[in-house]
Amino acid sequence: MSFIRVGICRLYAIFEPPMSRHSRLLFVLLLFCICAGCASVANLEGGKKDTQPPKLVSITPADSQLNTRVNEIVIRFDEFIALNDVAKEIQISPLLSIPPTVTSLNKKVTVKIPDSLLQENTTYRITFGASVKDIHEDNKISGLTYIFSTGNYFDSLEVRGKVISARTGLPDTGVVILLYNASVDDSAIIRSRPLYIGRVEANGSFAVKGLPAKQFRIYGLKDGNDNLIYDGGQEKIAFQEELVKAGDTFAATILLRTFEEIQDTSMTDSVFVDTKRAKTSMGKNRDGKEEKAEELAYTVAVDTSNVSKRSKEIIKPLEISFNRPITEFNAAKITMTVDSTTVMPFTGYIDSVRDNVLVLTSAWKEDAVYTLRLLKGFAKDSAGIETMPSKYIFHTKRDDDYSKMKVNLPGKYMSNKYVLLIKMDKDTIYNKPVSDTTISIKLLQPGSYNMRIIVDENENGMWDTGDLLLKKQPELVIPYAQPITLKAAWENVIDFEITDKPQMGRKPSPDKRDRDTRK
Repeated sequence: MSFIRVGICRLYAIFEPPMSRHSRLLFVLLLFCICAGCASVANLEGGKKDTQPPKLVSITPADSQLNTRVNEIVIRFDEFIALNDVAKEIQISPLLSIPPTVTSLNKKVTVKIPDSLLQENTTYRITFGASVKDIHEDNKISGLTYIFSTGNYFDSLEVRGKVISARTGLPDTGVVILLYNASVDDSAIIRSRPLYIGRVEANGSFAVKGLPAKQFRIYGLKDGNDNLIYDGGQEKIAFQEELVKAGDTFAATILLRTFEEIQDTSMTDSVFVDTKRAKTSMGKNRDGKEEKAEELAYTVAVDTSNVSKRSKEIIKPLEISFNRPITEFNAAKITMTVDSTTVMPFTGYIDSVRDNVLVLTSAWKEDAVYTLRLLKGFAKDSAGIETMPSKYIFHTKRDDDYSKMKVNLPGKYMSNKYVLLIKMDKDTIYNKPVSDTTISIKLLQPGSYNMRIIVDENENGMWDTGDLLLKKQPELVIPYAQPITLKAAWENVIDFEITDKPQMGRKPSPDKRDRDTRK
């Protein structure tokens, strides 16, 4: 600011007293302009980003009070806060018929409890989950709880266990543990809320704390609408037939296996389906004049952009998708050749589920250039509209573009009651009863796979779910805990019982690869 002072001094020298009234006004005006020009607006430099959650300053009344019926709790923090997903995150246990009212203002959270609903000699635990966060960076406070008792002691027992998905055998998260009085019947979970609830950790473990020395019915629920009642449908349920007693250290470990029940569609509203297929491509407008037929268009699921690129899978059929259902096709108007000369036989059929898809299967040759010729009228729709001709040239993959897997299984699993299931995402790659201790699979796409063994009690070759009201547990699943990563031209050898380390693949030698190809 020194240059400003110098400028002011020079101006003052110009208008050195005695100054006239007009001169003084001009001096003041020039001084104001100089100061205003210096007062430019600039962005403030920010400090480090706040990554710390709000800190608890005080709770009134104090936590862990005995012989009290708390009706209002005031919690103060060291910064301005906001509440997030109150209905889901903040829970009082045992549950009340009317939940607490929770509000926030500035740095304060207020919880109001209808104390007329509080029971005698009962310990109440309020958990806040991830509901409290700061208003600037959304840093959430965790582990905040408040406890009080209407009696002269605290219920301090707990129930512990683990939750897994019955279908995969792996830990299931997002599940709520529900405890009901032992005196209620099995259908309580479909018509009323529980007495105590608990959350499941990321590893599938749970602990419901602050329980009295009583017996309970226990369930696990993946609650789609957060009403703490099992509504069927897509919600997942888990149950244990035996009652559990809080604090029983001699009882077997609680293991809950979640499953979706098979839905009974016999009572659902029927959907009227007109079995007479309308002529979708022909019709009349409001004036009674016939409209022009819509073209029967189609696309072939193959990459033709670069013939040198090996893109067509040799382990999958070729699909032709139409813009509407087709009713017939003429195989004589479809030809496939390899290297433009050799005609390749194929089989075609209209997909039974997707009636707008024509499927072509063939014994695809590896690393070969195919030419697919579709003549005019190779397919028709219900109105008799024919397809237009086209030609597609594509290149198939070779054996080295795929992976191989060899699975070594313990002899105890050799039985029709054990089914080996291998999946890649949602696609089932292998699903057969275990008939040998070594299973070899070729032509697998590179990627991540999951593997498990189904204990197939009814020997129907598939995993069967459970039924809550019939007290039927789902079939057991023995998971291979680690995902299996396959790479092109690699052979992975998997020992099923080794689950502590990811399995490493090894690239086969050229002669080994040749032997596999000749087979």
